[in-house]
Amino acid sequence: EPARGIHATGGATFRITERAGWGNAMYHLLTSDVFDAQEAYRIGLVQEVVPAGQEYDRALELAQHIANTQAPLAIQATKASARRYLHEGVQSCIEALDTVQAELMLSEDAQEGVRSFVERRQASFQGR
Repeated sequence: EPARGIHATGGATFRITERAGWGNAMYHLLTSDVFDAQEAYRIGLVQEVVPAGQEYDRALELAQHIANTQAPLAIQATKASARRYLHEGVQSCIEALDTVQAELMLSEDAQEGVRSFVERRQASFQGR
């Protein structure tokens, strides 16, 4: 956008800085450089690059892996903590950690996770 005489908008200045780091952000924001998927991967904006046309299949595969192997309550808590960090900062996450962890440790899923580890088998989580 600076190449058009305007300020980078839509939150680009803070979002790319937060996610890709100061140096990468300044390089791309100040040069108005258009970058491809490989560069987005290199600077940490995406976690994976798949061939064109395979995006949906890979997303579904990843979602199924998470749904079939991870504890739903732990996934919910993890996502909530990550969102809390983005909106409220690290101190808020630290303050909430003990409460969230205590609640999870009392869940049936946590008990199943420990049992499955001891028994060396895949856990069967129920979201309770």
